[in-house]
Amino acid sequence: MSIIPARAMGQPLDRFDGADKVRGLAPYAFEHPVARPAYLSAVRSSIATGQIVGIDCSQASAQPGVLGVLTHLNAPRLATDDGELRILQSEEVAFRGQFVGAVIAETSEIARHAAGLVRVDYRPRPHDVDLESSRERGRLRVPQQIMPTFPVTADKGDVDTALAAASVRVDHTYRTPWYNHNPIEPHTTIACWNDDQLTLYVSTQYLAGVQNTVAAAFRLDPQQVRVYAPHVGGAFGSKVPVHSDLILAVMAAQLVPGRSVRFALTRHQMFTQTGYRSPTIQRVRLGADADGRLTAVDHESVEQTSRLGEFAEHATRATPTMYATPHLRIRQQVAALDLPTPSIMRAPGESVGMFALESAMDELAVACGLDPVELRLRNEPVAHPLDGRPFSSRGLAACLREGARRFGWQPRQATTTPSRQDGWLVGTGVAASTYPVLRLPGSKATIRVTPDGRYTVLMAAVDIGTGTRTALTQVAADALRVDLAQVELRLGDTAYPPAAQEGGSAGITSWGATICVGADELRRRIAAEHGGTIPADGLEVTVDMPENPHLEQYAMHAFGAQFAEVRVHGETGEIRVPRQLGVFAVGRVVNPKTARSQLIGGMTMGLSMALHEASLLDLRYGHVINHDLATYHVSSNADVGAIEAYWIEEEDPYVNPMGTKGIGEIGIVGAAAAIANAVHHATGVRVRELPITLDKLLPDR
Repeated sequence: MSIIPARAMGQPLDRFDGADKVRGLAPYAFEHPVARPAYLSAVRSSIATGQIVGIDCSQASAQPGVLGVLTHLNAPRLATDDGELRILQSEEVAFRGQFVGAVIAETSEIARHAAGLVRVDYRPRPHDVDLESSRERGRLRVPQQIMPTFPVTADKGDVDTALAAASVRVDHTYRTPWYNHNPIEPHTTIACWNDDQLTLYVSTQYLAGVQNTVAAAFRLDPQQVRVYAPHVGGAFGSKVPVHSDLILAVMAAQLVPGRSVRFALTRHQMFTQTGYRSPTIQRVRLGADADGRLTAVDHESVEQTSRLGEFAEHATRATPTMYATPHLRIRQQVAALDLPTPSIMRAPGESVGMFALESAMDELAVACGLDPVELRLRNEPVAHPLDGRPFSSRGLAACLREGARRFGWQPRQATTTPSRQDGWLVGTGVAASTYPVLRLPGSKATIRVTPDGRYTVLMAAVDIGTGTRTALTQVAADALRVDLAQVELRLGDTAYPPAAQEGGSAGITSWGATICVGADELRRRIAAEHGGTIPADGLEVTVDMPENPHLEQYAMHAFGAQFAEVRVHGETGEIRVPRQLGVFAVGRVVNPKTARSQLIGGMTMGLSMALHEASLLDLRYGHVINHDLATYHVSSNADVGAIEAYWIEEEDPYVNPMGTKGIGEIGIVGAAAAIANAVHHATGVRVRELPITLDKLLPDR
């Protein structure tokens, strides 16, 4: 596979939609102008599990301006087996906060007031929402595989025997909490029925997914559903799947024919309706010889899912990629609880799994008396440790060396004494990063050219605020071998050819490869059929995403190295992170400006994961109690010090025609571990449960 030559790619261009966003001219889902909109407010269950035994809607219905009230008694019947989407289909309640009704009204204020007047009586059942208790009682199961390339169990060699014989051993349990999505734009839908045609303005990462899921649930042909999402205000994975809020909006629109129904989740509702990252309990066992070379790696994880559907946070899936070892085992189990269903969250699996593995590697470095950078370099594999395939490219060692140089890393032994500066304990930490190069199926692209040399590229992809619109135009210009000004890219509408989801750091990889094939076909036809001249009536081609012949031959991954400096106050235990630095091997970088934004955004999210974020579950009632941005803490400007993101030059002709690997998620991977390792270096206290709060630094009493 040859990589297309670059002229536009590699240029640090401003986002094409940046000025419109700053001026408020780029409409998000709720802002699209529609005639005579109605507004929806949801009624949510106040029990964790049980049955509805009575609903009184009389007060709500009597309110001036109320257009209708939805309950399971009058809701349309849905044709879906997805437990999360089968709302208002029976009297059953599966989790606290589940939609059990809704009010449609002339204004959002009336709808919200009336929703509070709906009285629901329940017959509650005892609930089980405790992951730790389920693990102790053995109420676990092996999850189904989400993707064949990411097994939930794997074995190589004899791990137990190798661990028993190892000169140095590490065996610890690491815990990560429940994390919730909090994108700037909440999940929002405008739904309008016009006879048997449905129009949706949705905040989504996956237009075709919305179109097909809604069509199936409401017994429609997908062509009867048109979905718009020209601009999306952040997502972090939460807007890949269809959630119940969208289904509720479509139901409500059926109750008021000819009216558009607007529904935006409140921040509180975001904590129950849009998925979350499952808490994890991970045990990592490492065995090494006296020189620090790994002889065995064992990583197991326990997570939660819901009784409505299964989602597994594949916390162990990065482990087989990382380090050379003759004996390797991973195991994963889930507990089905009376809680909402977890979902995709930035770097699902890797972000939490690498916290555990890279913390354990730091512990192994201490036990072996080795510098943590040297330990990782000493365990570099020559091929994929599990399946033996060669890597299409592997830049981890280069990232570690370049990161150490840029950071000013001081090699150290286990006995290194942390320094003190003005009452602060100062420490440094390092961790590795990785993320697979994914290709998501289902993309097509149409490319049109007019006689004046103007090209239009159409596909139902989305830009969730990452700069996709700009970077993909750069790819198209180079693939077409024309100037950037000659290309117009149109996204965000299911009237265009379908596109894979914006997720898995696979957008540019999947969509860009499709555009490259389309550009090749268009240029071939102009040359072969029209003598090298664009015909008078123009020309159009539509193509599918190409197959990659190298997928089975090579292991394809991005890598990186994260460094952090922390300061811990000697008296109060206050933690500050004045400096983070990451160096990444991510193939060709299409737009350095937007790439840097993605990488430092991920690193900031890793800082937040390390020190601040945790959803706190009230076991008595089965709900998250800190369900707002006042009490669910995320890193703010005051928490973030200097963040530097760099990348090494890396040419990989096997991943795709652009040579890209994806950058949206790798920035978060390893960041929390680097900070935790730095905290240990500063204080001598090993924190194995996130977030790292002051109480965890206190001596045992």
